[in-house]
Amino acid sequence: MKKIIKNIILILLLTIILPVFIYARGADENSPRNLTIYGLKGPSGVGIIRLFENPPQIAGFKIKVEALAQSALMAASFISGEAKVGILPPDSAAKIASSGKDIRVAAIIGGGMLNLLTSDPAVGNINDLRGKTVEVAGQGVTPDFVFRRILRHNGLAPDTDVKFGYSLAYPEIAQSLIAGRVSNALLPEPFATMARLGKPDLRSVADVQAEWAKAIGFQTAGSGTAGSGNFPMTTLVVDGVFATENPEAVNAILAAVKNSIEWVKGNPAEAGVLVEKHELGLRAPVVTAAIPRSNYMFVPAAEGRPSLEALFKVFLENAPASIGGALPGDRFYLR
Repeated sequence: MKKIIKNIILILLLTIILPVFIYARGADENSPRNLTIYGLKGPSGVGIIRLFENPPQIAGFKIKVEALAQSALMAASFISGEAKVGILPPDSAAKIASSGKDIRVAAIIGGGMLNLLTSDPAVGNINDLRGKTVEVAGQGVTPDFVFRRILRHNGLAPDTDVKFGYSLAYPEIAQSLIAGRVSNALLPEPFATMARLGKPDLRSVADVQAEWAKAIGFQTAGSGTAGSGNFPMTTLVVDGVFATENPEAVNAILAAVKNSIEWVKGNPAEAGVLVEKHELGLRAPVVTAAIPRSNYMFVPAAEGRPSLEALFKVFLENAPASIGGALPGDRFYLR
């Protein structure tokens, strides 16, 4: 009798608990997965600013967009596996890939935005920089190596004919130009625009992007195109495993990023407001003025590979370890 009662109780418990368990399991499997698209504070995040306001809607995912303060934090997030989609300088992405981490460049989303500015009346072209000092923010990074290649192409020896100043960050260089403490500087947008707004008599010494194209032997084909020789400064990167398992989601994100970049280029005033609203560290008027002078673009990885490899070769000439000692292989470029 006791055995019969135990069996009845067991059946009743299974009748009550099992459906609840099955429902909970099904709800968990069908619930959307959290996915963060990581941007960067500063100019690198401007192109995707519309995603902060309107994250892409993708079936099976709950998406948010977040800006990290530094590319080093972004790199660490990819290495740890936390980040699946984010923005990185090309050299950082190559360095991570060289360590064995499966990450892929999905697209170039920012091209060369460098300005070589002067207030020195004796400087009218690159050759006039002989014997001068040029402030460059960031030693051993893209602007540094790009400028070194340009100087060599023009017959000037970096560190000998032209001295490099590395002690100031971009905002400080802009303020120093305005105050007259610095006469020559290599600045990306929007900091070049910031300097020009504060000191309208600043002059451009040369078109840095065109000089780069000549220095590496590329034929210029217009700003913003992958074949122009316009060096890449910002890439959209995805975790390789995530991309393989979720191709439709990745394609939807790429489409959203492309649409955001096109919107930013067509609506600089509105974009500037959003950049300040979402606290990317830039004021709306400066962003608005800088966007037409900037080089936000969307170039799929396969199409942009020649531009990326041209840049990587300059890194190999100057600091091979900074990209892992060799050019990234085919797997690095998302197909």
